[in-house]
Amino acid sequence: RQRLKQYLDIITGKLERDRWTIGCLIGDFSLQVSFQSKLLRKRLDSIFREWRTLFASCIAAAQSAGEVDSHFDATELAEFLLASWEGAILRMKVERSPAALERFKTIVFETVFQQPRASAAAERQRRIHKGSTTKSKRNRR
Repeated sequence: RQRLKQYLDIITGKLERDRWTIGCLIGDFSLQVSFQSKLLRKRLDSIFREWRTLFASCIAAAQSAGEVDSHFDATELAEFLLASWEGAILRMKVERSPAALERFKTIVFETVFQQPRASAAAERQRRIHKGSTTKSKRNRR
């Protein structure tokens, strides 16, 4: 969870240095030229898939550590994160303001990527422990 926040804050800082005028090159290409070239469209899709894999790995680690709720699949959350973040970057460029990025970060970390309630985390740990105990009993038979 903290790694995701830190990453988005670093990107926000880079976008600020460009005075909110330059966004994501991959997002820009996706919007402007992907319809002109099948090869380019496939490469852009490949890049988004690579990003999704990296984000999903980070999200899965946060879920395993109990830092992010495990209600949704990590890959689906990564897909949501990418699509929503790219949309926020588009709005940032139009508005020439960080408002869309900050709104995105606030909402996403207070909802989708919020830290699980203590009782939910405790329940998850109980189920994990119970599962390992059950497996252990089966292995003894």
